[in-house]
Amino acid sequence: MGFLTDWITNWLKELLIGGIMDNLSGLFDTVNARVGEIAVQVGTTPAAWNAGVFSLIRRLSETVILPIAGLILTFVATYELIQLLVERNNLHDLDYWIFFKWIFKTACAILILSNTFNIVMAVFDVAQRVVAQSAGLIQGSTDVSPSMLADLEATLEGMDLGPLVGLWLQSFVVQLTMTALNIVIFVIVYGRMIEIYMLTSLAPLPVATLANRELGGAGQNYLRSLFAVGFQGMLILVCVGIYAVLIQSIAVGGDPIGAIWGTIGYTVLLCYCLFKTGSIARSVLGAH
Repeated sequence: MGFLTDWITNWLKELLIGGIMDNLSGLFDTVNARVGEIAVQVGTTPAAWNAGVFSLIRRLSETVILPIAGLILTFVATYELIQLLVERNNLHDLDYWIFFKWIFKTACAILILSNTFNIVMAVFDVAQRVVAQSAGLIQGSTDVSPSMLADLEATLEGMDLGPLVGLWLQSFVVQLTMTALNIVIFVIVYGRMIEIYMLTSLAPLPVATLANRELGGAGQNYLRSLFAVGFQGMLILVCVGIYAVLIQSIAVGGDPIGAIWGTIGYTVLLCYCLFKTGSIARSVLGAH
């Protein structure tokens, strides 16, 4: 009878150990792959990220938004001319050079507006160059060490049936948590690129206001927002670099399951920091 009991106990232990290892073995591979993709995604220009979406955004910007921006520029140029005339003592002290000044400013504004899409892409090209250089400096593996799971399996084989049941439940919670974090990382990284496309599609509207000092605040804030979203990629790489250092510093010898929970904690911290990169970039560049 004791032999049967031992056999059933060993069978249950093997079943639980197998379930725990199945829950954890492929789990970190997905998160490691997602974190590893971050450097690739933030280092990709809008034109290279998705050619189909990029072409759609360009057509919308140049065929739908640009004519509206032209009307806005007409109003801004007219308002600018009225201001120049009123500033000269309500036409009592009129200098004809102000008309040349107005023509020059209007011509520059038209030139900038007609090349808005290229200017916006140039901003992101500069930002992506900085991101690429940062990726070369920020190095480190974000992978969870394979020895962690090997040590965990050796520890599990020496545990009793009761604690194994508890660890199996913990591994199930870990699986759900890491799946959610994987989705969060995906949303943050891909959401940034979608934000870039949305900013690009409406670019002519705020750029049309740059010709006037009073009305140009919208255009200036838009340019700051462009640089903020572009340089957000560098902050994302900084977060990944810090995450890599923290992951590799986890000790796995004494408490493997504790190390796995520590890994989850660092991954949650990574997601929180990724969420904060956008607001930090905007606050640094004064965008709102």
